[in-house]
Amino acid sequence: MEYRTQMEAARRGIITSEMKAVAEKEHIEAEKLMGLLAEGRAIIPCNRLHTAISPNGLGSMLRTKINVNLGTSRDMTDLEMEFQKVRSAVEMGAEAIMDLSSFGDTRKFRRCLTEKCPAMIGTVPIYDAVVYYNKPLAQITAAEWIDIARMHAIDGVDFMTVHCGINRETAEKFKKNKRLTNIVSRGGSIIFAWMEMTGNENPFYERFDELLDICREYDVTLSLGDACRPGCIADATDASQIGELITLGELTKRAWARDVQVMIEGPGHMPLNQIAANMEIEKTLCHGAPFYVLGPIVTDIAPGYDHITSAIGGALAAANGAAFLCYVTPAEHLRLPDVDDVKEGIIAARIAAHAADIAKGVPGAADWDRDMSLARKKLDWEKMFTLAIDPEKARRYRAESKPEREDTCSMCGNFCAVRNMNRILDGEIVSIFDE
Repeated sequence: MEYRTQMEAARRGIITSEMKAVAEKEHIEAEKLMGLLAEGRAIIPCNRLHTAISPNGLGSMLRTKINVNLGTSRDMTDLEMEFQKVRSAVEMGAEAIMDLSSFGDTRKFRRCLTEKCPAMIGTVPIYDAVVYYNKPLAQITAAEWIDIARMHAIDGVDFMTVHCGINRETAEKFKKNKRLTNIVSRGGSIIFAWMEMTGNENPFYERFDELLDICREYDVTLSLGDACRPGCIADATDASQIGELITLGELTKRAWARDVQVMIEGPGHMPLNQIAANMEIEKTLCHGAPFYVLGPIVTDIAPGYDHITSAIGGALAAANGAAFLCYVTPAEHLRLPDVDDVKEGIIAARIAAHAADIAKGVPGAADWDRDMSLARKKLDWEKMFTLAIDPEKARRYRAESKPEREDTCSMCGNFCAVRNMNRILDGEIVSIFDE
C-alpha cells in the first residue's frame, strides 16, 4: 500500500476514494480537500477496517458535523435500545456515533457498530479498560491501558478519545488552582485518580508514541480529550483548561509528524462571551486542528433543557471555527437518554450546525433555506414538510390543528400575509372578512 493514513496519502499527493466521496458531499474540489488534510486542518476519520462507513470530513471550512453519544451503563443495559438509538441517529443525519458503554459486553456492541453502521464510530478506551479488566482501578497497568486502545483500533473504530493532556504537570496545576466543580470528564477523572493512586505518569501521555503506532497502522483519528473541560460556567477558561490545551497542541505536532490525524476536544460549560475567544485560542495553540466541542453549554440552570443550552453555544462555537458538535440531550446531567431524548438532541444539534454553516458561508448551506422560503411563498405545504428538519413533527402539528382553508394555517386564517400578498400582487381583490 502506498499510504497508511489519509493524512499520509494527502501529503503524497494521492487522492483517495474517501477524499473523493467527501469532496463530493462538501461541493469542493478533491485537490483542495487533499491540501487541507495534508495540513491537518481537515480530517477524514476512517479506520481501514470499518468497511461499512460512508466517509465524512471534519474541518472548520466544511459542513459542521454532529456526534451522538450513546451506550450501556450499569443501570441501563438494554442493547436493543442502544441499537434503536443508533438507527434513529443515522436516519436523522448524525455523521458520528460515540459508544460510551461502561457495562456489559462492550466489545460485542462495538464490533456490531463497525460492521453495520455507516456513521463514523468513536470510543473512549479508558472507560472500556475498567469494564474489560474488571479489577480495581489502581491495579490496571500502563501496558493494559495501551492494549485497550489497540483492541479498539482492531475492532474498527474511526476515532478514539484519549485523555493524553492531563499529565502529572497538568494534574498539579489543577490541584493548585481550585475549581468549583473539579474534573467532570469521566475519562479525565479516571486517569487523574489512577495517577494519584499509583504515583505514575499518565500512560497515554508517557507512551504516546505507542499510541501513534496503533493509530497509524489502522488510520484511527486521535481525538485528544479535554480532561479539564469546565463543568460549570464559573470554571471556564481557567488555568487547568488552558494548560491542558497547550499540551494537546504539542501532542498534535507529534501526531502529525507520524501522519496521524488529530482533532481536539473542547468545552464544556462556558458563558457566551467566552466562546469566540476559546475557538481562537484553540486554533492558535493547536495549530488549526479541527475542534470538537461538547455544546458549549452556556448556562448551568436548565436540566431537562440542555439540548437548548448546548445548541445556543454550539451555533456560536461552530460559526467561530468549531468543526464538530457533540449533541447534548434533554437528559444531560439527569439520566441515560432514551430514544426520544436522542431525537431531540440530534435535531437541536443539527439546527445549531446548519445555522453556523450559513454564517460561515459553507457552499450550498443556504440553498436549503432558500428552497424552504420558496415553498412558504407558494404555500406549498407538502414541499415544506419534505424540506423540514423534522418532517414528521411538521406534518403532525398541521394535522392536529387543521385550518378552515387549505391555503392558510390555523394561526392566521384569512389574515395570512403570504396568501394575501400573493393575491394582491396577482391583481386579485383581498377582502379578508368577506371570504
